[in-house]
Amino acid sequence: QVQLVESGGGLVQAGGSLRLSCAASGLTFSYYAMGWFRQAPGKEREFVAAISGSGGNTLYADSVKGRFTVSRDNAKNTMYLQMNSLKPEDTAVYYCTRRKEGWPTTMRYEYDYWGQGTQVTVSS
Repeated sequence: QVQLVESGGGLVQAGGSLRLSCAASGLTFSYYAMGWFRQAPGKEREFVAAISGSGGNTLYADSVKGRFTVSRDNAKNTMYLQMNSLKPEDTAVYYCTRRKEGWPTTMRYEYDYWGQGTQVTVSS
């Protein structure tokens, strides 16, 4: 069965950086586009970034463009999210997810398997 496990969250001051990892198992990792979503308290889960199976195509939410970088290492079955210049509004639980098929997309319903999430807290 497919398992996605996030790690790397924590508490950081505004302007700082964090690197999230998503370790995948139970799937042919390189076949699938993967994505990151986040959910803040009282808010809907929202798209953050996504990457194609080969890593050659990426997609970002406008709110993180230029600050976050998504990447993957298919040999390690792992996806990453490098987050720089963090802001208090980036505080949320961050989830790793697998795209059902096709290219990266911002649409939540196009993703099927989800990790348990990792908390990112940015203090002002």
